[in-house]
Amino acid sequence: MTLQQLEYIVALDEYRHYVTAAEHCFVSQPNLTMQVKKLEEEIGVRIFDRDKKPLQPTVIGKEVIVRARQIIRESRQLKEFVNHEKESMEGEFTIGIIPTLAPYLLPRFLPLFMSENSRVHLKIQELQTEQIISQLENGMIDIGFLVTPLNEASIREIPVFYEPFLLYLPKDHRFFNEKFMLAEDLDPSEVLVLDEGHCFRAQTLSICKRAELGSSIGFDYQSGSIEALKSLVQNGVGYTLVPELSVINEPDAVHIRRFTNPEPVREVSIVVHSSYFKESVIDRLKDTIQKVIPKRFLERQSIVEFEWNR
Repeated sequence: MTLQQLEYIVALDEYRHYVTAAEHCFVSQPNLTMQVKKLEEEIGVRIFDRDKKPLQPTVIGKEVIVRARQIIRESRQLKEFVNHEKESMEGEFTIGIIPTLAPYLLPRFLPLFMSENSRVHLKIQELQTEQIISQLENGMIDIGFLVTPLNEASIREIPVFYEPFLLYLPKDHRFFNEKFMLAEDLDPSEVLVLDEGHCFRAQTLSICKRAELGSSIGFDYQSGSIEALKSLVQNGVGYTLVPELSVINEPDAVHIRRFTNPEPVREVSIVVHSSYFKESVIDRLKDTIQKVIPKRFLERQSIVEFEWNR
């Protein structure tokens, strides 16, 4: 049984003529006749008495047609509801965001987003990449902010911007007088990284072209905080890689060195389950973020996106 078949019997009831009903439904008369017959065979009753002129519904056919009209009406109401929901900007939405992005991105876009969307309430959680994927799949969160590509069949990715990686080094380091850096010049044994589970760790290892990092600085330290790594570097311990948003408000750039073109970047995306349909919320989040980040983050020219394993 299909909605189309129900529309055919309603049209037949209204026009009581196969050719006229077919014209109204924009199908051929033989096709309409065949579909009505299939429906009668499926439900096991005759809906129309074809011996009467003009065509008349049977007693049980009248009840079938009443119910068909109800189903069609409810189907249209459902479509109208979904279309409204797609476009509406109200309600509560749960968002997961990775820790290496949250402290730098949220303060930039949240004030503007909330001021322009007063009927929206966001519940925001800091989660690691695997947690965001899992909770999107089981419906615990609506939207994620993380680094892509993920290559997950059930997840839809909406790229928002491309954030450069920068080298963060101490003042007395041998690289201090270099204006631009080459990734191949990095000594992996000196690089401080985030601990296991952070996608930024995997990206750092990818840039350094290593599966793991050794240590020549007298200790191993894997932190969950970019700010902790920066503090160590400021005090002369090793060096690290940082996302540009984490240093964009620093009063001077003394510890920062850019990489030569093409720069290594991370692709930051909004991610949702493939079944998610609130396009208005996705679009508004993306538009707001793109208003408040540096315009150069929107360009994909002269950059290198590193593949990484979670």
